[in-house]
Amino acid sequence: MTTSTLYQHGTLALMVPGLLAGTMTMKELLTHGDTGIGTGEGLDGELIILNGVAYQADSFGKVNTIGPDFTTPFASVHFADFKKLTAVDAQLAQPELERLVLKQTHWANTFFAVLTTGTFVDVTTRAVAKSQKPFKTLAETADQQSIFHKDEVKGTMLSYYSPELFDGAAVGGFHHHFLSDAHDFGGHVLNANLKKGTIAGQKFATLEQHLPVNNAEYMSHDFSDDSIYDDIAHAEH
Repeated sequence: MTTSTLYQHGTLALMVPGLLAGTMTMKELLTHGDTGIGTGEGLDGELIILNGVAYQADSFGKVNTIGPDFTTPFASVHFADFKKLTAVDAQLAQPELERLVLKQTHWANTFFAVLTTGTFVDVTTRAVAKSQKPFKTLAETADQQSIFHKDEVKGTMLSYYSPELFDGAAVGGFHHHFLSDAHDFGGHVLNANLKKGTIAGQKFATLEQHLPVNNAEYMSHDFSDDSIYDDIAHAEH
């Protein structure tokens, strides 16, 4: 087990044309990490993995614990070894948190994870409704999303940062998912302001990129006509 490797199954780019088939089970994914984020087949909700347990925030606003046979087209995981960066006791808006982390760490040119725990205010998340085969494009599927909001909530925000150079393989910049301590609220973060809590970080020296080479649709697809960057920006922000 290494804590300096980020393991990623699939890419965001493969989801742009609607290659949303689940190509790895949660059982296999968890052999590569105990902490992570992702989505299910057909963009079935938003995943957050903490302490080796995988949770799904679905489009109905429920948080479900998912089993070993749940499949994903895209997920990032690692073995947690976070180091405390700072404590916060005054409200910190999400963009300010991101700037603070980059300023403190100087990690902008590599992959890293951030674990922010505490009390958050004005939290807005989303989760996408599962689509069925034949899958629509990422942009079309992402439009079928549900938005959820909490004025104040205790929880964990797990974030991954990817250098802009890797936009398309992952989300260039920060990508945040949230899970409340009560396990009754979560999803992909659209906005979250930390009121009081702790920020910890973990730097990666290695990206292990795993591709679904046994999936015929992926292997035969021509990505040259896909508007990868525009569609990812539309779906993720």
